[in-house]
Amino acid sequence: MKSQDYIALDNQYCAHNYHPIPVVISKARGCKVWDPEGREYYDFLSAYSAVNQGHLHPHIVEAAQDQLTRVTLTSRAFHNDRMGPFLRKLCAYTGYEQALPMNTGVEAVETALKAARRWGVEKKGLRNGAQKIVCASGNFHGRTLTAVSMSSDPDSYVNYGPYVPGFVKVPFGSADAVREAIDRDTVAVFVEPIQGEAGVVVPPEGYLSELRQICSSAGVLLMFDEIQTGFCRTGRRFAWQYEGARPDIMCLGKALGGGIMPISAIVADRTVMDVFTPGTHGSTFGGNPLAGAVGLAAIEVLETERLDERAFALGERFRTELSDARLDKIRVIRGKGLLNAVVFDEGFDAFPTCLALKEKGILAKQTHGNIIRFAPPLVITDAEMSEALEKIISVLRTA
Repeated sequence: MKSQDYIALDNQYCAHNYHPIPVVISKARGCKVWDPEGREYYDFLSAYSAVNQGHLHPHIVEAAQDQLTRVTLTSRAFHNDRMGPFLRKLCAYTGYEQALPMNTGVEAVETALKAARRWGVEKKGLRNGAQKIVCASGNFHGRTLTAVSMSSDPDSYVNYGPYVPGFVKVPFGSADAVREAIDRDTVAVFVEPIQGEAGVVVPPEGYLSELRQICSSAGVLLMFDEIQTGFCRTGRRFAWQYEGARPDIMCLGKALGGGIMPISAIVADRTVMDVFTPGTHGSTFGGNPLAGAVGLAAIEVLETERLDERAFALGERFRTELSDARLDKIRVIRGKGLLNAVVFDEGFDAFPTCLALKEKGILAKQTHGNIIRFAPPLVITDAEMSEALEKIISVLRTA
């Protein structure tokens, strides 16, 4: 079958809940992918940062293959020999005392929200049902009803009511707005350190550290959604480390699965995590032995290849070379590490530019109309980055 045949099948049998670039990926390795006709592309989306270690990293594939011959699923009704070593590694890597494994990123978000609400009743003495969580406008925390109840994007929330109560929305980047929104019923402040889906919106310097101070003074939890920004994507292990703003709960996912399978978790210290007791939260697949083996290998790759340092250096280069090109119609180039965005003039439709990039062998995706995100796997080589930048600049010159 040809690419056009696969696209026709997708259009016939899949609900139209995405508007993908018209390319079919049938093979992948490192930072490159190929279509059924053998055309080669640079992947500059990385499955929304789920492929930080590159496609089919040999170390992660080997761990998955080995585990597939042993045992893949036990459920949490029993112990298995992979979950403990995996979570020990995750806690050591993140610097927290405990982890609670789930599957998808939004499950980590749900887990964090449940932890905060339960903590508010059991540790702060609030009345159950009164708990409030302060969140930021422009956020993207997933697609469940709870997550879209926090959203300010009509595409995410329209016609899904009634919405989950208890959320107070304030402008992203305004610590003063957070301070004013906290009251006696507030249990947590929950934000992305950098808003990815909103177009790689980087908050003002000092915002994260000020949130840490505000939450500590008010006696509420600080929670960061590092699902897209975590695991070296921004040039640090986690984006909060730029300001030393250690959260009380951190949501993790995407690259934790190494591009092999969905794996997510929250990490926190015991003073927060002990609100969960047997039967109060769970997941059939969370912490399964296959996920444990893959997650452990995924973290090992991040460490041994120092992908945080690589992302930092290549991100600086990416933004500098695009800025030096002095491209027309581009208003802002922003980001940290290898999570970057090009913002065109207001009203500009970036989708045709994404199609032009595809024709040049670069796969990237627009967001919010006039923004294109560029986020290649962190294993991209210097030579590959040079070739990709040449292609990207040539297309953006004629946008």
